[in-house]
Amino acid sequence: MAASLRLISLVFVLAYSLVFGPGSAVAVGTKAIGQRVFRFKVQRAPWLGVKRLKAQEPIGVRAVSFAKKFIGVPYVWGGSGPGGFDCSGLVRYVYERFGIDLPHSSYADFDLGERVGRWALKPGDLVFFDGVGHVGLYVGNGRFIHAPHSGTTVQISTLASYGGSYDGARRIVSGAKRRLLRG
Repeated sequence: MAASLRLISLVFVLAYSLVFGPGSAVAVGTKAIGQRVFRFKVQRAPWLGVKRLKAQEPIGVRAVSFAKKFIGVPYVWGGSGPGGFDCSGLVRYVYERFGIDLPHSSYADFDLGERVGRWALKPGDLVFFDGVGHVGLYVGNGRFIHAPHSGTTVQISTLASYGGSYDGARRIVSGAKRRLLRG
């Protein structure tokens, strides 16, 4: 009963705002002389069950947030799951969560997407090192998350610490489209 009253109230408010709102046919070209005009703004209406929707962040930003959950997971050669990752296994696992299927090879990853300059990097871009034999996920502020090598764990490092072996970056996601881009 209460839910149906909320729904009826919501429909009434929406219909009223469409008919009598500032951009409606009734309001256009009219003047309110000697009349009181009441304007109200609904900021929060929890009784209607209305929630504010957040704009969805880019996939790269969400991928970085998801990847950070694996900080401390051990490096495992050939690993591509939460029990252990190698570098390309981590990148693959993270992007797979967002519907993007990447190969389990940093060399193959380097052939995907579009080339990105070092100063144009955005969170989620793939960064490559050591003759493209190593890949990580750019986090922002000159840092990237990766699974470095045996005996280590998934961690965040600076690009400067790998500076001499930096080979380039690729952007796998462009705009709102979730598809692989051939470069």
